[in-house]
Amino acid sequence: MLTLLAQEVKMEQMHMRVVGRCFGTAVLGPRGQLVIPVEARKELDIDTGSKLLVFGHFGGRGLIFIKAEAAEEMLNVMSSRLDEVAKLVKESKTSGTGIKNKGKTS
Repeated sequence: MLTLLAQEVKMEQMHMRVVGRCFGTAVLGPRGQLVIPVEARKELDIDTGSKLLVFGHFGGRGLIFIKAEAAEEMLNVMSSRLDEVAKLVKESKTSGTGIKNKGKTS
């Protein structure tokens, strides 16, 4: 059984994965530029010339930045998983073990 402190640490780690870490604030300059806090740049290995994808979020009230190479890695993993699922679906159809009329009773 986990001690109370260990449970708190585990919950904090889970929270950080879901919510993320706040590195501070950035102010939009007159030319539309943001300065990413130095601690964020160091921890996330963001250098001059790094490409970031920008997404609107929170019902148009916020932005999310994702490093382009991280998005590419995520898409590659998702693509490989989709290929695995497609193969399983195809195999289930050819072997006759697929679920037909799901949710319907005869």
